[in-house]
Amino acid sequence: MRDPEDPIPQASRREPWNKGKLTGAKPPLRPKHVWSIRSNLQIEGRTRDLAMFNLAIDSKLRGCDVVCLKVEDVAPHGHAVDRATVRQKKTAQPVRFEMTEQTREAIDDYIRAAKGHADIIRRAKKPGQHLFAGRRGCDRAITTRQYARLVGKWIASIGLDPSLFGTHSLRRTKATLIYRRTGNLRAVQLLLGHKKIESTVRYLGIEVDDALAIAEQIDV
Repeated sequence: MRDPEDPIPQASRREPWNKGKLTGAKPPLRPKHVWSIRSNLQIEGRTRDLAMFNLAIDSKLRGCDVVCLKVEDVAPHGHAVDRATVRQKKTAQPVRFEMTEQTREAIDDYIRAAKGHADIIRRAKKPGQHLFAGRRGCDRAITTRQYARLVGKWIASIGLDPSLFGTHSLRRTKATLIYRRTGNLRAVQLLLGHKKIESTVRYLGIEVDDALAIAEQIDV
């Protein structure tokens, strides 16, 4: 039995994982940000990063799904296709997405570079292999942590604070733009692979955005 006069031992305090970090929904990129990042990656000749960035924007996939993409998911016959279908890791539900011409070109350039470069012949992109292999070899995909670090570098390269954005910023970018231009919430729900439209509403934060837009039009 503990002596009442003894001090109560303090439980060891674990440092919160989010200490010093900004949490919450990450904002989407603006079109000018997308073009700036693309331009930087093209100028620097970063073929893989350009293919990954363009594909992340077009596919609207979560980071865990981007890194798990296989060659046959987007280029089943050795070249990128117009539309692809993948099964989401979080929901186990399939989702379809489109790939623009510039994204297809970036993927094709990346695949050709992987096949033609003498130092990475062993990583030549073939069906069954991960599209974006990690440092541990072509049979292992790049990790979500590595992907997040790359996104941070892309963001910082155009003068933005990487702590304000994240991998979900890329997922939200095109979805947000589609909603703002069309107002078609159901289309965005399908493209994001959400089971419930309420999830899409919360994800885009459109109730707040729409309310502010209406308020801005009211002159008292």
